[in-house]
Amino acid sequence: MDGQGKKIGVVTSGTMSPMLGKGIGLGYVPTVFAGVDSKINIQIRKNAIPATVVKLPFYKG
Repeated sequence: MDGQGKKIGVVTSGTMSPMLGKGIGLGYVPTVFAGVDSKINIQIRKNAIPATVVKLPFYKG
């Protein structure tokens, strides 16, 4: 969702990362929202959760 709660994409998968200690996920959004460090919201059930677009991989060891 964007800052006004409008649907902008779709989550394809998500889970908790034991290495990072936080939720991670993959999805599709339009290019305008896809820049690294873009702030978006992910809807999990009825809750809007703040998220940040990051470059893959999520973690480099």
